[in-house]
Parts: sequence; structure tokens; C-alpha cells
Amino acid sequence: MQQKPVVMVVGDFMVDHYLYAKSTRISPEAPVQIAQVQEELSYLGGAGNVVNNLLALQMDVSVISVVGDDEKGRFIRDRLAQKGLDTDGLILDLKRQTTQKSRIIAQHQQMLRIDKEESDTISQALQGRLWELFLERVDGIRCLLLSDYDKGVLVPDLIQKMIGVAKEKNIPVLVDPKGRDFLKYKGATLITPNKTEAMLATKHEIKDDKDLEKVGFLLKEMLDLRYAVITLSQEGMAIIADDMVKIPTIARDVFDVTGAGDTVIAAIAYAMILGDDIYEAASFANMAAAVAVSKMGCATVSLEDIKAYAPDANTKIRSLEEIEKIVAQNRDKKIVFTNGCFDILHAGHVHYLNMAKKFGDILILGLNADNSVQRLKGEGRPVNPQQDRADVLAGLYSVDYIVIFEEDTPLKLIEKIQPDILVKGGDYEGKEIVGAKIAKETRIVQYKDGKSTTKIIQKVKASCLN
Repeated sequence: MQQKPVVMVVGDFMVDHYLYAKSTRISPEAPVQIAQVQEELSYLGGAGNVVNNLLALQMDVSVISVVGDDEKGRFIRDRLAQKGLDTDGLILDLKRQTTQKSRIIAQHQQMLRIDKEESDTISQALQGRLWELFLERVDGIRCLLLSDYDKGVLVPDLIQKMIGVAKEKNIPVLVDPKGRDFLKYKGATLITPNKTEAMLATKHEIKDDKDLEKVGFLLKEMLDLRYAVITLSQEGMAIIADDMVKIPTIARDVFDVTGAGDTVIAAIAYAMILGDDIYEAASFANMAAAVAVSKMGCATVSLEDIKAYAPDANTKIRSLEEIEKIVAQNRDKKIVFTNGCFDILHAGHVHYLNMAKKFGDILILGLNADNSVQRLKGEGRPVNPQQDRADVLAGLYSVDYIVIFEEDTPLKLIEKIQPDILVKGGDYEGKEIVGAKIAKETRIVQYKDGKSTTKIIQKVKASCLN
């Protein structure tokens, strides 16, 4: 049987305790609701919820942490053992209290949360033991995941030593951070703060996308990261790599955001281990998070859940009438429009569409139909028929909707859509642009040097002749 990839999870394990109640009246003692408990359940929380999500995604997990030698700590150990994990990496400390977060839920709403916890830094002796456990287990893992809830386990010196060894062994390090001091994560591959955490860490406020991009690159440079992923709640997430790309949320219903961050980082780890690039990994994590928030409590998300929830790429391909309705429903958002043949999709196209997406909230792409392409490009074009071109473009995270048009120019589309921003390629610099008088603003995006469909076709023809 093929061995599953191993992810090492180091961090703060806790218990998520739920009291599901019925509330139908107000207390005579004070103006508060009376919660009549119907059911009481406990789950793995914090780093334990990350473990749950990794297991649901068919990964194997190695666990390293410290919890209290108390009822809650033993619950964590026993629950991990029930899942078939080696619990020797989970140290039970008599001097420590295991964190428990108790939530009272009534009518699918959280009424109150009560925390019992200890967040003192673990002792030097325990730090030494965790370091030994790490060195014993690091060989053979595919990813190191640090799940920091600021409860005292992830000590800066220990984190830095772990990151150093992982980098030497070419093991990616993913961090779900907490607190104000992010320097302890320096050298990691990726971190996933939410917007508030990113602002606290950089001491910069985020009011708009320009601020968001500035904070993202500041984090990336300050911490020597390969990527930063900033989660934006109902606005989706922002990926900062060579540039910043925002991925809108696809959550349909939001019942409970508890543990959504755990789902995100587990899903990114899974996708990156399988070889996805950061944008594909983030898009996958975005779908996983949408499933997680649609469930109550710290829900785990399986591959089957994500597959069932994921929007069909073909739903991006719409008629002009449908596009008009979509635009009318989203007039509070910034609509971006661009168009083209996109015959053989290449890196230049992807860069261009990524940049176009950055200018607003919704990117609508007008795609020339086959007859239109033939009139514009000549015999032998398009190489790929319009449905194939549309299907490929629909798979890009940057493209929200596609509408195919038969005309030689997209003027009719632009008149109907009335975009906030019209985007054209660098070869239109200084030229008259169709629809520029209709859109509120026109932006020019420079093409990547040496990237064009014509050159690809010429290269293929030349190789065939040789």
C-alpha cells in the first residue's frame, strides 16, 4: 500500500467543548437568556483541529506538543490515539492546565464562550524535549506546520531552530501565526494571518487593497517568506508572491467561523504537497474554508466535501443576458472588463489576467468567438475552438465570468456591462481603444516580453520542419 505523505504538526493543542442548548426564555434573575443544555460534546481544537483536517484530506500526521497532565490533556492524547496517531510526541505536564474553550450554542448561534487555559511559556526542559522529538521525527516528513495559538508551546528560539533544520532539508514550513511578534516565524515558507493579525504584526492599517498589498509585501520581506496569505473573512484571501492576487470567498452560507483558519492551512499544506502552485493551493483552501464555515463548530473538511461544494468552472461561462443580471446585482463592486482571443493560453496571458483582476472585484472576460478570431487572425486560427478556450480560461482563479462574442470588437459587451475599469494590453498604448469612452477608467497592462501565441505557433511549426 502506498504510504501517505507525513505532515508534522507542532503547536497548541486544546479542547473545543460545546454545550448545545435550547433557549426559549429570559432569566428572572438578570436580563439574560436561559440555556437548557440538550447535548454536550468535546473535540480536538487548536492544533488538534489542524490534525483533524489533515487526516480528512488523507494525510498522515506526526504530532509534537505539550498539554496538561489532566482530564482534558488525556482526552487529547486518547483522541489522537483513536485516530491511529503516535502520541509519544505529546508530552503531558503535571504543572500545566490544558486549554479548553467552552461554547454555548442555541438555535445555531453562539451565545457565550468560556475559556479555561494557561498560556505561560513552557519550561527550558520541555523545550529541550520537544527539540529532541523534532530531530527524531523530521526525516521523512513532507511539510512542517506550526499551529500557534499563543499558549506558550511555540517559543521563538525553538521555532527558529525548527525552521532552520526544515530549510536545510528543503521541507516547506507553513505557519498559522498569533500575537504581535511575527519575527519568530522568520524564514518560514508561508504564513496565513488574518487581516487584523497582519495589521498588528506590521503596525500598518489596512483600509483598501493598496494598504493590503503594502502590508503583504512588508510581511514577506520582513520575515523572509516565500509567500504570505492574508485571510480576509467574507472577502476571501490575498496571496502575496511576486505580486498580490485576491481570491474572493465562495462561501454560500456562514454558520460558524470557528476553526476556519485551521482548515485553510491544512488545505494549503495538502495542495502544496501534491505539487500545486501557491495560487492553486490557495484556491483549494478557499473552497475548503467555504465548506468549514457552512458547518457548526470546528468542522473537518474532506476531499469529498470540497468536491461536492466546488463550483463548476463551466458556471463561469455565461450569456450576455446572464452577465447583465450579474453586473446589476453587483453594482456595489468594482467591475473590470477585458477581452481577447486567448487562443493558446500561455504565461503572458496568465500574468495579464492576474493584473487585470487586481484592478477590481469582478473580472469579466469577453472571448472572441471562432468566426471573430478567424477574421482577425486569418486562416488556420483559432488553433483551439471557442468552447475549449473558454473552459481553459474558466479554470483560472483570476477570471470570474466569461462571455463569448461574435463581433470583431467588444463594443456591444462594453455598452451592456458599463464596466468601472476597461483593461487592454500594452500594444494599445497611445491608440484609440474601443469602449474607452464608456468605461469609467482604462488601464494598460504591459505584456511579458517574448510571450505570444504567434511565437508559440511559429516555434511548433519550426520544430515540425526539423
